[in-house]
Amino acid sequence: MRLIGEAEIDAALTPDRMVDALAAAFRAGATAPTRHHHAIETAPDGASLLLMPAWTPDYVGVKILTLFPGNPARGLDTIQGGVLLCDGRDGRPLALLDGARLTLWRTAAASALAARHLARPDAARMVMVGSGALAPALVRAHAAVRPIRDVAVWNRRPQGAERLAAALSVEGLNAYPVTDLAAAVGQADLVSCATLATEPLVRGAWLRPGTHLDLVGAFTPAMREADDEALRRGPVYVDTPDALKKGGDVAVAIQSGALTPEAIVGDLASLCRGEAPGRRSPDEITVFKSVGAAIEDLAAAAAVWESLTQHRA
Repeated sequence: MRLIGEAEIDAALTPDRMVDALAAAFRAGATAPTRHHHAIETAPDGASLLLMPAWTPDYVGVKILTLFPGNPARGLDTIQGGVLLCDGRDGRPLALLDGARLTLWRTAAASALAARHLARPDAARMVMVGSGALAPALVRAHAAVRPIRDVAVWNRRPQGAERLAAALSVEGLNAYPVTDLAAAVGQADLVSCATLATEPLVRGAWLRPGTHLDLVGAFTPAMREADDEALRRGPVYVDTPDALKKGGDVAVAIQSGALTPEAIVGDLASLCRGEAPGRRSPDEITVFKSVGAAIEDLAAAAAVWESLTQHRA
């Protein structure tokens, strides 16, 4: 069994390749049982274990994550784990891949896949809300599917926005920090949010016609990145139906009655199969909410494996 770390994952993937791999996976489908979430009662700080399995005729995969809230005090990341990839024909373990790195790639690619269907083809101005580890991956992924020319970066702590903008500028993007989020959103073609906010950051009143809103953070019901009005401004799409009952934003709005389940027009599978409409007019506002899915982990792990081994199942 091969151990595949961050450097090999980065070498094996490009944003375009990852988006195409997810598109193929959602078109084909996979078996993905309900994720398992277990409390680790032997740990002193409320730790938990998350298991996300999925399989196709070619591959079997499971993401194994541990969440130890006390880790930052030890100089460690809260989330640790990996993705185990096995041969779908005989069950042989093929590789164990770095879970955090693979998650960055597949999460960003899922948003870009949605943008391929939902953002205006000429979308050039992007606002990145948040400056954490996922933010640069989201910018690169969106820039791979749309002609992003300018990237305004906003973060609750301005220093974070400044650092990310500087790093993106080195990569050749016209990126710059902003402090007025309302003004930046009002000029954007694409707004992507990846934060841990517990109160809405993006207001529906700020969105101009034609904007695509990408909501990636808010992974618990206690979190919000956009207000109810933003969700009601246009058709809403999700990565999988899990987003209707898990995470923040869409699930919270449905539970409160601010949004009806019928407002959800489609998911990535229906978009990729042509069963749900994508963007229907240049002035339409579109909203996409992701909560993550095991099929994405499996597709990403398989893409890395096939790239590194030059083997296609």
